[in-house]
Amino acid sequence: MNYKYFPHTESELAEMLKVCGKRSLDELFDEIPEEIQFKRDYDLPSEKSEVELRRFFSELGQKNKPLTCFAGAGCYDHYSPAVISHILNRSEFLTSYTPYQAEISQGTLQYIFEFQSMMTELTGMEVGNASMYDGATATAEAMMMAISAAKKKNKILISSTLNPNVKAVVETYAKYQGVSLEYIAENGGMTDKSDFELKVKSGDVAGVIVASPNYYGILEDYTGWADLCHEQKALLVMNCQASALGAIKSPGEWGADIAAGDGQSLGIPMSFGGPYVGFLCTKKALIRKMPGRVVGATKDVNGKRSFVLTLQAREQHIRREKATSNICSNQSLMALYVTVYLALMGAKGLKEVNELGYSGAHYLAEQLCSTGKFEMAYPGTTFLNEFAVNTTLNIDEFQAECVKQGILAGVKIADDKMLLCVTEMRSKAEIDKLVGIVKQFNA
Repeated sequence: MNYKYFPHTESELAEMLKVCGKRSLDELFDEIPEEIQFKRDYDLPSEKSEVELRRFFSELGQKNKPLTCFAGAGCYDHYSPAVISHILNRSEFLTSYTPYQAEISQGTLQYIFEFQSMMTELTGMEVGNASMYDGATATAEAMMMAISAAKKKNKILISSTLNPNVKAVVETYAKYQGVSLEYIAENGGMTDKSDFELKVKSGDVAGVIVASPNYYGILEDYTGWADLCHEQKALLVMNCQASALGAIKSPGEWGADIAAGDGQSLGIPMSFGGPYVGFLCTKKALIRKMPGRVVGATKDVNGKRSFVLTLQAREQHIRREKATSNICSNQSLMALYVTVYLALMGAKGLKEVNELGYSGAHYLAEQLCSTGKFEMAYPGTTFLNEFAVNTTLNIDEFQAECVKQGILAGVKIADDKMLLCVTEMRSKAEIDKLVGIVKQFNA
């Protein structure tokens, strides 16, 4: 019996080399230039017993200092139900790769189909794909969909309140695809509607990208925006924070054409920055412009419900220069993670998560402002569980003191401005501890 993840035996290597027509591994790799080949010994410790190995990694892990997280800005500390990791560690999920062979990939195809279904329900859209690499590239791909749908228009308007990390990825895509970008001004922490109306009426706009919630955690009012975009033959794209969609107005309800974002907030651990999963959902009319895989439901020869890959353009693999997108893969394991999370939480659970984050964030905001050292950066705006504050404190020194006391105190976004976030993971005692540090801090 062959075991996929065990080292190959000498006889297996010899058989492989024979098929390749090579006499040795050195000959197999002789096309690699000599100057880039690694010739030194690897800087690795000598062999260890299992006990020694476990002790080594335990000591290594103890160098990490766990912090109580009040940071967000695109990466959120949400609870991950224990059952998720047990389901993901089943071999048929953990080691599966391609869903191309439908007859032996029904499990993989089914959970991708369920992921698509759940994300379209969350976003209020009609169709969704099998997932994207992350929220930033999903938004960039949405931009390219708008350009492709507009045909002769080459300009995209972007709200200045979009997450800077997402902006950077969109800008990179635009630079190498010849797309013209123009930013809509920010006013009081929100997208300036009058500037949007002026710029979208220029007649050369293919699409408009806005955020919900925006970078400052504010829930903006997009009433009438989709209508104005459509009057100008432009598409409205919404970059969304996935968990928030369980409580706020969906992109579909706003009349958006495309919804894109990151699914990390749906229970995926922060994990030092990844892996995460992007989602991209749209209206049926744009399905052939959508990148990546789409799994559909059908019936097999016996009339039983089954699943297949569908509507994946050959150009993504072969005639790449004619493709709308060259992304034809997906983050399948993380999509399964999100699918299990949403199945466990349901609409009621997701709503409760947002209610807890909302109440905690508003309590923290009130307590910080009561110290006299903070004030709301954008008073009068509506926020869910993330908010911006101005402060008279030296933010770098304050955050360093918080780290000493086991707290990651938000994200510095200007010399006098911080972004703080509270999820259902934060207790009142933890919030009070942060406020206590503020009261005692004098720098």
